[in-house]
Amino acid sequence: MANTYTKICIQIVFAVKGRQNLIPKENREELHKFITGIVSHRNQKLFAVFAMPDHIHILVSMSPTVSISDLVRDIKAGSSKFINEKKWINRKFNWQEGYGAFSYSKSSVDSVVNYILNQEQHHKNKTFKSEYLDLLEKFEIEYSPEYLFEWIEDEQAAPTELYKLQNKNL
Repeated sequence: MANTYTKICIQIVFAVKGRQNLIPKENREELHKFITGIVSHRNQKLFAVFAMPDHIHILVSMSPTVSISDLVRDIKAGSSKFINEKKWINRKFNWQEGYGAFSYSKSSVDSVVNYILNQEQHHKNKTFKSEYLDLLEKFEIEYSPEYLFEWIEDEQAAPTELYKLQNKNL
């Protein structure tokens, strides 16, 4: 649309179905490149992507011609198919239903990129559940606990111990 100018920066967060550790560290970069291609193909700008074994963070600048839900659908469907075709795991890979989407000002982009790219370090001290609930609270998003991601039982463990548990099979 002529004379339409926007800068809409969105952090997207979603988890592996069942919050299982199914994204192998050795395949992370390949997954990042594939997701970058999906975002680029949809004519959106990717600032950062980082996949932990059980969840992913993506920061994009979106044009108003694509809805967040359509972009997330394309990323989740495309990357699930990609992971399954590559046979990274010996069963079918799926992402959980739903996602979180959080908006940021242009002045916050550098700090959000840094936050996303340092996920491994960040999760040595904080569980994904705690991180996600903090984001919902920070952005004052009302939610019903029964509609949040399925949380693994070990979420009650201390963050450092949880990190060790999550990564013992990598």
